[in-house]
Amino acid sequence: MNKFEEVNESYTMAEAIQEAQRCLHCKVPQCKKGCPIANDIPDWIAELKKGNMGNAIAIIRAKSNLPAVCGRVCGHEKQCEGACVLGKKGQHINIGKLERFIADFDTELHLTHENIAEKNRGKVAVIGSGPAGITVAGDLSRMGFQVEMFEMEKQCGGVLRYGIPEYRLPKEVVAREIRYIESMGVVIHRNTLVGVEITVDGLFEQGFDAVFIGTGTGRPQLLQIPVKVLIDGQLVDSTPENTRNLRKDGRLHGIRFATNFLRRVELYNEEFIGYDEVYVKKDETVYVIGCGNTAMDASRTALRVGAKKVDVVYRKGIENMSALKAEYDDAVKEGVNFDWFSNITEIHVTPEGDIYEIVLVTQKPDEEPVTQLLPANKVIMAVGATPNSRIVRSTSGIERDAKGFLPTRDMPYGMTSREGVFAGGDVANRQATVVHAMQDAKKVAEGIAQYVDAVNLMKAIRNA
Repeated sequence: MNKFEEVNESYTMAEAIQEAQRCLHCKVPQCKKGCPIANDIPDWIAELKKGNMGNAIAIIRAKSNLPAVCGRVCGHEKQCEGACVLGKKGQHINIGKLERFIADFDTELHLTHENIAEKNRGKVAVIGSGPAGITVAGDLSRMGFQVEMFEMEKQCGGVLRYGIPEYRLPKEVVAREIRYIESMGVVIHRNTLVGVEITVDGLFEQGFDAVFIGTGTGRPQLLQIPVKVLIDGQLVDSTPENTRNLRKDGRLHGIRFATNFLRRVELYNEEFIGYDEVYVKKDETVYVIGCGNTAMDASRTALRVGAKKVDVVYRKGIENMSALKAEYDDAVKEGVNFDWFSNITEIHVTPEGDIYEIVLVTQKPDEEPVTQLLPANKVIMAVGATPNSRIVRSTSGIERDAKGFLPTRDMPYGMTSREGVFAGGDVANRQATVVHAMQDAKKVAEGIAQYVDAVNLMKAIRNA
């Protein structure tokens, strides 16, 4: 069995219709209120009940550019399903699984083809092809804008492609959603590094009316954990001189960021790199710091690439974790251990820079701290990230806050300090789930449309 095969199975047609028939089609649908993009859930479920798959996917796509993705990785338990009135009895409608079924069915049978709007309303550049970029591009294309997307990677999708493991979100699912927006007329420039090969100023010189930055948070945060090296039986503070594999920034090759680790594994699965570049090796002991969904992904992935033991270290209790309960349950089921109310306070390495043990301090509420020396090979950090500064450094007039995020205004929604430059999703410090990035991006798309329309109107008035 391929360890990276998708773990959650889809419905059959009979199962999907049977599940849809449980929907009460409430007059005031709480599920729709619970959805960040206000998906018309009861309406498309009603069409599914009758077997009208084309109508069902058309209703979904009116609000979502990523139905097959959202059906798999949205936080349903905290959103639509969590708000379902049947959930009070523990029997909520499995909305995510139904959405996934409809989206997959539509793709396999090519049921729907949108009419391509005439592109005469303006020209917009979208930087980044993650959830925010895809949403802005899709929405503006439907509105009649000529949209061109610029992606630095060979494959599009951003976090969907390189941050969410294959067993949760197959990459072919991401690829087909990208193909769909291309079919709507969106032009994609892959392998294009904005800020190096082309700048935002250069895009305006090419005639773009507005630019959207949706590049996410590509710079992971680093916890400053003391590293000590074992020399002649004594532990001393590590330095580049006494630890041969210590990097210039003070980090070791055995300490990795979760996002970088997940990206490496995806590249390995696609056969772009070898197993020796994956970081985690067979039979190693791995500690993952953090307790969000990224930490769950990193811990489960470490087991899949051969780790014999994986622990998630979290400074608080289970009730404070930001990960979805379903993701935590799957991690436990697969063998991940959890160290609650714990911190790694020291990392011990050999002179070659290889981690061989960590100091773990656990202090539960109202209890004395417990200190343990534990064997370890790798430490993976999943404690958040901030934006890269490459694009901003190469562009005049874009302000950043102290952490590197791009402040934006409310009118027009999403515009940065530079006129005509918009930002949304994680890079604007509106960090959350995939669907929250989409929610924010839909508002930014409206802001871009309002801005371009206003500029074009002023031009028309001046030329009259």
